[in-house]
Amino acid sequence: MRAVIIGAGYWGPNLIRNFSANNNIDKVLVYDINKSRTDFIHKKFPNVTILESENDILKSDDIDIAVIATPVDKHFELAFKALENGKHVWVEKPFTANTKQASILNELAYKKGLNIFVDHTFIYTGAVRKMKYIIDKNELGDIMYFDSVRINLGLFQSDVNVIWDLAPHDLSIMFYLLDKKPVSVTANGIANYYDHENVAHISIYFENNCFAHFHVNWTSPVKIRRMLAGGTKKMLVFDDMENSEKIKVYDSGIDIKEKEGIYNALVQYRIGDMYSPKLVQTEALTLGVEEFINSIIDKRKPLTNGDDGYNVVRILEAADESIKQKGKLITL
Repeated sequence: MRAVIIGAGYWGPNLIRNFSANNNIDKVLVYDINKSRTDFIHKKFPNVTILESENDILKSDDIDIAVIATPVDKHFELAFKALENGKHVWVEKPFTANTKQASILNELAYKKGLNIFVDHTFIYTGAVRKMKYIIDKNELGDIMYFDSVRINLGLFQSDVNVIWDLAPHDLSIMFYLLDKKPVSVTANGIANYYDHENVAHISIYFENNCFAHFHVNWTSPVKIRRMLAGGTKKMLVFDDMENSEKIKVYDSGIDIKEKEGIYNALVQYRIGDMYSPKLVQTEALTLGVEEFINSIIDKRKPLTNGDDGYNVVRILEAADESIKQKGKLITL
């Protein structure tokens, strides 16, 4: 198969390296509107083909896969053209700028018998896969809450706010880990410098008495990448800033026992052992490319597909709507 990578910015070299390394890819082509960027790519990856013009890129019969790594406002247009011309599509997060666009692309892919892969990279990390394993075997019990913090003194984006920039990572992880249906969203945020919010909090309510919270921030003096999942049996902490022991499972919780009457409760705190499981160290993007290619060969949906992209965009869209109305609860 041959893949064209459209957009060679920050994430571009990683995509080029991993697609080039896959045994099922015969050739990698690259296009970017910025010639100085393609000159850099050509020096770094002399074996890739640099395209000088975007004319007919997505119409070429020599291309099987279109990898779209542009700002989100270009995702829909490029993905639509690629699918129309019979290409499988890889799209960076967030999938699209709204749910309407996501639905159109998913319907077109289904009609054409093509695959959409949304690059929710964290799903392919050893840490998140281990969390999935622990939760699926019911070690934590029923999940009561999911709490995430992703903050740093980061780069302001010109096209999206901090929610659309940072939250897709953790929202995709949440959907991967929790087999629960979200029913409503509320969010608050503020734009201190430009038109886009740089600090925000998102709360998601699920069926069956479960709650998720996300804190994202471009203007924090410290960098934190931490998640907590609290279950009825045990609790789990994922700290992506740790070099080792990224995941810790705590045999801790709360037991409530009735005493002498239905309205009297005795709260007992249970603090037991902690352990840190071993994690697979393979690069997540390598596994993502492998999953995408295998899904095409096997004629099945990839693990992170257009439906997953839609689900994340739906939350982002609802969060924006809530922020505009000062934290109004938005029903999904």
